[in-house]
Amino acid sequence: MSMKVKAKEQLQKVGTYAGKYRYVMMPELYTALTQDKVIKEAALRSGVSRGVMQACWDAAGDVIKAWATEGHSVALPGLGTMRFGLRAKSVETVNEVKAELITSRRIIFTPDTDLKEELAKTAIQITCFDRDGKEVKRVTSTSGEVEDPDSGGGENPENGGGSSSSESGNGGGPVNP
Repeated sequence: MSMKVKAKEQLQKVGTYAGKYRYVMMPELYTALTQDKVIKEAALRSGVSRGVMQACWDAAGDVIKAWATEGHSVALPGLGTMRFGLRAKSVETVNEVKAELITSRRIIFTPDTDLKEELAKTAIQITCFDRDGKEVKRVTSTSGEVEDPDSGGGENPENGGGSSSSESGNGGGPVNP
């Protein structure tokens, strides 16, 4: 199994590279799996009926939501934990503390070690497109290292190998030259 990524040459509008074209990497998103499809597959893998799996799914969702909104960090089987958090402005004195200081409410997911290890072992296939949408290169990574098949393996900065250097607003970061 591998994860597919596209690197598209895009004009940078802000930041250090404003006005320059850079290759920006982002995952290619597959179609979203419906809850029904997930329940059907889980029922097949576990050997229980879809109705039982649906009841368990609904109950687990209700429990996770209830406990997380009470402030607990809740385990998600095989994935990690999730909890709610927030961002808020700070104030100098206790008399200034009020609910209006909260700027956003967030969901915080912390992956477990096994999930992080699995992701590190997952190969990544990168397809590069120039600014006109033409495919110009393919790169495959293994074990967290990007290899350029045209250069005989290993990272080769002259041939475009490298890694994402910073995040941008579109889900990826410029690829180091």
